[in-house]
Amino acid sequence: MDRRRAYRTVFFIWVGWVVILFAYQAYVPARLDLARPDYALEWTVTETRAGSQDGKPYLNEPFLNSHVSWDSEYYLAIATAGYEAPTIHRINATMGPAASGGGFWPFIIPENASGVLGISLAYAFFPLYPLVMRLLALPLSLLGMNAIATATLAGVIVSSLGALAAMLALYELAEEELGDSGGLRAAFYLVIFPSGFFLAQVYTEGLFVGLAFWSLVMMRRGRLGWAALLAVLATFTRAVGVTLVVPLLMAWARSGEWHELDLEWRQVYFKGIPWRTLGRALLVFSPVLAFILWRVSYYGLAFSKVEEEFFGRGLLAFGNAFIAWLEAAQRLLNDNSQATAYYLIEFGGIVLGFTACIAWMRRQRDVAWFGLLVVFLSFTSGPAQGMHRYILAAPPVFLWLSHLGRRPAFDRVWTIVSILLMGVLAILFTFDMWTG
Repeated sequence: MDRRRAYRTVFFIWVGWVVILFAYQAYVPARLDLARPDYALEWTVTETRAGSQDGKPYLNEPFLNSHVSWDSEYYLAIATAGYEAPTIHRINATMGPAASGGGFWPFIIPENASGVLGISLAYAFFPLYPLVMRLLALPLSLLGMNAIATATLAGVIVSSLGALAAMLALYELAEEELGDSGGLRAAFYLVIFPSGFFLAQVYTEGLFVGLAFWSLVMMRRGRLGWAALLAVLATFTRAVGVTLVVPLLMAWARSGEWHELDLEWRQVYFKGIPWRTLGRALLVFSPVLAFILWRVSYYGLAFSKVEEEFFGRGLLAFGNAFIAWLEAAQRLLNDNSQATAYYLIEFGGIVLGFTACIAWMRRQRDVAWFGLLVVFLSFTSGPAQGMHRYILAAPPVFLWLSHLGRRPAFDRVWTIVSILLMGVLAILFTFDMWTG
């Protein structure tokens, strides 16, 4: 099958997936209701009672309401009213005198935050996804809907298109190793993955995987400029995008320029500064440089504060992560069936993520290292939740599954298991229950 025909097949799979998923999330609440609250986690008991969303206007807009829940509130708030949206809760913390002193944007507290107590929870979320939502909402506003409905429509469009881009990128990555049929399987496995429905909600998953996976494809094609640009955009979508610097370094090493680097530096006195090599180095390290620039701004400082004090997350939080996952393992074995069912998926995601990345290391080392870093950093970030969602950003999961899917029996069985689990999780999300 030629590439154009393969892309067309991927596109029609995506169209069918979008139509079916949207119809499914509209059909489910029309046909059934769920008993509340959700006992999956200790804190979900109080957050999933009837009326628990009443004080959150961004989650109560009827239009496409089944596609918004939990973190969607913050993306919609940032897209429509900025990080200082007045209805978003705040933590009772400050950044200290230095952060509110002189300087210039974005290194000082925004003007409209002056005099307001605490830091908005919205700062825990990176800016690119809501920014793209806001830009797309401009032409969509001609439809005459209110601001939240327009932003919601923009959000699901951006997420869904990102999923399509990720499917095409996975086809490219898998086709190198597994041929045309393997590429199609990898693309298909992405959107039927148990947490794959997140790719069509007001969540960052769709945009992030589209940017990150295509960055990997560009690296393998030797297009470091495009790869670096996509990596920077991915970094401004989710913090873990900064790990794309590792495959970028590997791509630079494959190019052979490092063999010339030592010679160039020895001849600096005679030939001048090796600007070409320095330029390539800037491209390779651009995700790290972009992250550092953002991190030292007020937005980055506020991000860390909210993540640590409210969400309990941090970089390589080994102690907190160990305790959290140990408690999760204990809850897995208790008499709470909802907690057991939830943590079975969480631990299944952990095992699958690490296994797939390690197994794929012999085939595409750069892709495997990126996936392994995504899984490892997510696993060690703190709270014991969300792993089956986070591993959506690890391409070896779908590449390795596609490799196993060469066997017709595995392909059919995995498809059944994956779709059934996605159906359950999509129902929970539709009713604002906890899904990780």
